[in-house]
Amino acid sequence: MGLSRRTVLLGGAATAVAIPAASHIHWSGKEYPRDDFSPGLPEAADGERPWTNWSEILKATPKEISFPTTTAEVAELVKTSSAPIRPVGSGHSFTALAPSEGTMIDVSAISGMIRHDTEQQTASFGAGSRLQQSAKLLSEQGLGFANLPDIDVQTLAGGFATATHGTGYDLTAIHDYVQEFELVTPAGDIVTASVDNNSDLFQAGKVSLGSLGVITRFDLKVEKAFNLRRQTGLMKLENLLGQFDSLSQKYRNFEIYYFPHTGYGAYIQHDVWEREVTGRQTGEDDNILADLKELRDTLGWWPWLRRKVVQGELEEGQVEDMSDAAWKLLATTRNDKFNEIEYHMPLDKGLETLEEIIASIESRKDTFFPIEARVTAPDNAWLSPFNDGRKFSIAIHAPYDEDFSYLFTDFEPILRRNGGRPHWGKMHSLKAKELRELYPKFDAFNDLRKELDPQGKFTNPYLAEIWGEA
Repeated sequence: MGLSRRTVLLGGAATAVAIPAASHIHWSGKEYPRDDFSPGLPEAADGERPWTNWSEILKATPKEISFPTTTAEVAELVKTSSAPIRPVGSGHSFTALAPSEGTMIDVSAISGMIRHDTEQQTASFGAGSRLQQSAKLLSEQGLGFANLPDIDVQTLAGGFATATHGTGYDLTAIHDYVQEFELVTPAGDIVTASVDNNSDLFQAGKVSLGSLGVITRFDLKVEKAFNLRRQTGLMKLENLLGQFDSLSQKYRNFEIYYFPHTGYGAYIQHDVWEREVTGRQTGEDDNILADLKELRDTLGWWPWLRRKVVQGELEEGQVEDMSDAAWKLLATTRNDKFNEIEYHMPLDKGLETLEEIIASIESRKDTFFPIEARVTAPDNAWLSPFNDGRKFSIAIHAPYDEDFSYLFTDFEPILRRNGGRPHWGKMHSLKAKELRELYPKFDAFNDLRKELDPQGKFTNPYLAEIWGEA
């Protein structure tokens, strides 16, 4: 987004001011990977299977990782497999929802469109369908999701179970599209739930953390296919924050990213587009993360100089203007791995919380990953972070191989103090006591969970802390 001019940014730094050689050499010798960084699969003993999540922060060696292709196969597995049993999709959560030393049931093979109705704007999918796959199949039928999150590799089951969301002042999280689902309970029974059938199970199961059993099918409300125009630009931080409220309500989709130690951020805005499309374009922004990292690695010892160099090269204004099918613009595949904390703030506390987060992140010289902020509309699922009003979401990232402890020590206290609810799939430290205070339906969900799973077959050690179990 204009930052990928590495030779100018880094070469120009040498002429901007006189650089103290000793400080530069000392900083350039820093090594960032954390001591416990262990990429790849864990070692598995005989009779075990290795597993790791996308960011390689979670490891497991279950007795079995199963890949059923039908609901009947899932039911048989649930009846006969070693506990704890955990459903797993793409492994894109940073919280330990999926790991098990017993059995992991990968639902990825239960995928694809089962049926659709173009006139009624409905579609049914296997729960293991990936977002990108599902969006493409819908587009071939002249249909589409009303909104999408920004990462397209997640399964429908995983995205719904963790309340994954996109951005839009009047657009809800993706689990709100669910009209009915098919569930294999911890007893191995196959049941369905909708507003009119097992209504409590339906409201609980839309965001379930995979704790009520294994969902194998979703019937969804979708839209007629539509195109979007995407405009991306750069703004100074004070203008980005000052215009956030008005722009988030003006555009169908609106989000911002702040680049630490630069004084600049980017906005991305989408609106419905009914003219000829340009197609998705790639440009200099593809390298922006690498540029920010290199700027940190080279000049991180002097934040003032980092800011000076960037502000000498960047100007406010639009840097991208493209149009294409909505699903092609809203969601992409992330090539750079990271770990992440994200909290959903009351809308009226969002901007002041973001300002506090930015002040905190700029007290650290080692940060460079952009901070993301966006708004999501409310829904009524029992464990939806958005079920008590619009939320202002703040996401803070750390490179997957670097220390991330400051996400908890520096930022989580700010997010909690301002009334935030954590994203179920992102890092957080909350347990049953704190979650019960945030969710009026927490105990109702937990009671339903225990009714379905009295023996705790679907409860791993992480979820035991979430539910307050021994």
